[in-house]
Amino acid sequence: MNGASMTRTWARWGGMASLGLALATGCAGRRGTASLGRAHGEEAAIRGVLGAQVEAWNRGSIDGFMMGYDASPGTRFASGGDVTVGWETVLRRYKARYATREAMGRLEFSGLDVRVMSADDALVFGRWTLARAEDKPTGLFTLWMHRTAAGWRVVHDHTSSAQP
Repeated sequence: MNGASMTRTWARWGGMASLGLALATGCAGRRGTASLGRAHGEEAAIRGVLGAQVEAWNRGSIDGFMMGYDASPGTRFASGGDVTVGWETVLRRYKARYATREAMGRLEFSGLDVRVMSADDALVFGRWTLARAEDKPTGLFTLWMHRTAAGWRVVHDHTSSAQP
Protein backbone atom coordinates (compact mmCIF):
# COMPACT_ATOMS: atom_id res chain seq x y z
CA MET A 1 0.00 0.00 0.00
CA ASN A 2 1.42 3.39 -0.96
CA GLY A 3 1.21 6.57 1.16
CA ALA A 4 -1.82 7.98 -0.69
CA SER A 5 -3.92 4.82 -0.33
CA MET A 6 -2.95 4.52 3.36
CA THR A 7 -4.12 8.09 3.89
CA ARG A 8 -7.46 7.33 2.19
CA THR A 9 -7.87 4.13 4.26
CA TRP A 10 -7.16 5.92 7.54
CA ALA A 11 -9.45 8.77 6.52
CA ARG A 12 -12.24 6.27 5.79
CA TRP A 13 -11.71 4.48 9.15
CA GLY A 14 -11.47 7.80 10.93
CA GLY A 15 -14.75 8.90 9.38
CA MET A 16 -16.44 5.66 10.36
CA ALA A 17 -15.01 5.95 13.86
CA SER A 18 -16.35 9.50 14.11
CA LEU A 19 -19.77 8.34 12.89
CA GLY A 20 -19.70 5.46 15.40
CA LEU A 21 -18.75 7.83 18.20
CA ALA A 22 -21.52 10.24 17.24
CA LEU A 23 -24.09 7.42 17.14
CA ALA A 24 -22.88 5.99 20.44
CA THR A 25 -22.93 9.40 22.07
CA GLY A 26 -26.39 10.11 20.73
CA CYS A 27 -27.69 6.77 21.90
CA ALA A 28 -25.99 7.08 25.25
CA GLY A 29 -27.43 10.55 25.63
CA ARG A 30 -30.94 9.27 25.02
CA ARG A 31 -30.36 6.25 27.24
CA GLY A 32 -28.89 8.56 29.88
CA THR A 33 -31.99 10.76 29.73
CA ALA A 34 -34.27 7.74 30.08
CA SER A 35 -32.16 6.47 32.98
CA LEU A 36 -32.32 9.89 34.58
CA GLY A 37 -36.10 9.86 34.25
CA ARG A 38 -36.27 6.41 35.83
CA ALA A 39 -33.95 7.56 38.63
CA HIS A 40 -36.28 10.49 39.36
CA GLY A 41 -39.22 8.06 39.42
CA GLU A 42 -37.33 5.74 41.78
CA GLU A 43 -36.39 8.67 44.00
CA ALA A 44 -40.06 9.66 44.20
CA ALA A 45 -41.00 6.07 45.11
CA ILE A 46 -38.33 5.97 47.83
CA ARG A 47 -39.46 9.33 49.22
CA GLY A 48 -43.00 7.92 49.23
CA VAL A 49 -41.91 4.99 51.42
CA LEU A 50 -40.17 7.37 53.85
CA GLY A 51 -43.21 9.67 53.90
CA ALA A 52 -45.46 6.71 54.71
CA GLN A 53 -43.11 5.78 57.56
CA VAL A 54 -43.35 9.28 59.04
CA GLU A 55 -47.15 9.26 58.71
CA ALA A 56 -47.40 5.84 60.40
CA TRP A 57 -45.08 6.93 63.23
CA ASN A 58 -47.08 10.09 63.82
CA ARG A 59 -50.28 8.00 64.01
CA GLY A 60 -48.59 5.95 66.72
CA SER A 61 -48.17 2.87 64.52
CA ILE A 62 -44.78 1.23 64.86
CA ASP A 63 -46.14 -1.70 62.84
CA GLY A 64 -46.98 0.73 60.02
CA PHE A 65 -43.57 2.39 60.34
CA MET A 66 -41.89 -1.01 60.00
CA MET A 67 -43.65 -1.59 56.66
CA GLY A 68 -40.83 0.53 55.19
CA TYR A 69 -38.28 -2.12 56.20
CA ASP A 70 -37.64 -5.36 54.34
CA ALA A 71 -39.39 -8.06 56.35
CA SER A 72 -36.42 -10.41 56.22
CA PRO A 73 -33.99 -11.98 58.68
CA GLY A 74 -31.17 -10.02 57.03
CA THR A 75 -32.55 -6.53 57.76
CA ARG A 76 -30.05 -4.63 59.90
CA PHE A 77 -30.41 -1.64 62.23
CA ALA A 78 -27.30 -0.05 63.78
CA SER A 79 -27.41 2.70 66.40
CA GLY A 80 -25.63 3.71 69.58
CA GLY A 81 -22.98 1.01 69.25
CA ASP A 82 -25.57 -1.76 68.91
CA VAL A 83 -26.53 -3.78 65.86
CA THR A 84 -29.94 -5.42 65.60
CA VAL A 85 -30.42 -8.01 62.85
CA GLY A 86 -33.72 -9.33 61.55
CA TRP A 87 -36.99 -7.53 60.87
CA GLU A 88 -38.75 -9.10 63.86
CA THR A 89 -35.90 -8.13 66.19
CA VAL A 90 -35.86 -4.55 64.88
CA LEU A 91 -39.64 -4.38 65.41
CA ARG A 92 -39.27 -5.59 69.01
CA ARG A 93 -36.49 -3.03 69.60
CA TYR A 94 -38.69 -0.17 68.37
CA LYS A 95 -41.68 -1.35 70.44
CA ALA A 96 -39.56 -1.62 73.61
CA ARG A 97 -37.86 1.75 73.12
CA TYR A 98 -41.05 3.62 72.12
CA ALA A 99 -43.63 1.84 74.26
CA THR A 100 -45.93 4.87 74.60
CA ARG A 101 -47.27 7.60 72.32
CA GLU A 102 -45.40 10.15 74.46
CA ALA A 103 -42.11 8.32 73.96
CA MET A 104 -42.73 8.23 70.20
CA GLY A 105 -43.36 11.95 69.88
CA ARG A 106 -43.81 13.46 66.44
CA LEU A 107 -41.29 12.32 63.80
CA GLU A 108 -39.85 14.49 61.06
CA PHE A 109 -37.32 13.60 58.36
CA SER A 110 -35.40 16.48 56.79
CA GLY A 111 -32.46 17.11 54.50
CA LEU A 112 -33.17 13.95 52.52
CA ASP A 113 -30.54 13.11 49.91
CA VAL A 114 -31.62 10.11 47.83
CA ARG A 115 -28.96 8.51 45.63
CA VAL A 116 -30.24 5.82 43.27
CA MET A 117 -27.18 3.61 42.83
CA SER A 118 -28.65 0.97 40.50
CA ALA A 119 -32.00 -0.33 39.32
CA ASP A 120 -32.46 -2.09 42.67
CA ASP A 121 -30.37 -0.20 45.24
CA ALA A 122 -30.31 3.29 46.69
CA LEU A 123 -28.70 5.19 49.54
CA VAL A 124 -30.61 7.76 51.55
CA PHE A 125 -29.03 10.28 53.88
CA GLY A 126 -31.09 12.47 56.17
CA ARG A 127 -31.87 13.92 59.57
CA TRP A 128 -34.52 12.66 61.97
CA THR A 129 -36.12 14.70 64.74
CA LEU A 130 -38.62 13.67 67.40
CA ALA A 131 -40.68 16.47 68.90
CA ARG A 132 -41.75 15.35 72.38
CA ALA A 133 -43.13 17.23 75.38
CA GLU A 134 -39.91 16.94 77.42
CA ASP A 135 -37.24 17.03 74.68
CA LYS A 136 -36.46 17.16 70.99
CA PRO A 137 -33.87 14.49 70.12
CA THR A 138 -32.35 14.58 66.65
CA GLY A 139 -29.68 12.85 64.64
CA LEU A 140 -28.63 11.54 61.24
CA PHE A 141 -29.39 8.37 59.35
CA THR A 142 -28.07 6.47 56.36
CA LEU A 143 -30.37 3.93 54.76
CA TRP A 144 -29.55 1.30 52.18
CA MET A 145 -32.79 0.70 50.35
CA HIS A 146 -33.36 -2.24 48.05
CA ARG A 147 -36.15 -2.89 45.58
CA THR A 148 -38.01 -6.01 46.76
CA ALA A 149 -41.14 -7.73 45.49
CA ALA A 150 -43.04 -5.41 47.87
CA GLY A 151 -41.29 -2.29 46.49
CA TRP A 152 -38.44 -0.19 47.91
CA ARG A 153 -37.59 -1.25 51.46
CA VAL A 154 -34.88 -0.44 54.01
CA VAL A 155 -32.42 -3.32 54.34
CA HIS A 156 -29.80 -1.47 56.41
CA ASP A 157 -30.39 1.51 58.71
CA HIS A 158 -27.52 3.26 60.49
CA THR A 159 -28.94 5.94 62.78
CA SER A 160 -27.01 8.26 65.08
CA SER A 161 -28.11 10.70 67.76
CA ALA A 162 -26.71 14.19 68.10
CA GLN A 163 -25.44 15.11 71.55
CA PRO A 164 -27.83 17.48 73.38
